[in-house]
Amino acid sequence: MAGIIRSSLSFIVGTVFGVYVAQNYNVPNMRKLADTGMAMFNHLEQTYRKPKKRGEEDDH
Repeated sequence: MAGIIRSSLSFIVGTVFGVYVAQNYNVPNMRKLADTGMAMFNHLEQTYRKPKKRGEEDDH
């Protein structure tokens, strides 16, 4: 029983702290940041990929 209360208390404290930080500080949008990173990675991959040999199929 004490384990459930202790884990719930730490979850609640973490949630309250996260809400406070999100409301009072300029926290970046992580989804937008991840999407931008993936777009940059895809661009680099397409730019520096080895040319295909004759007869090879595309994986997509």
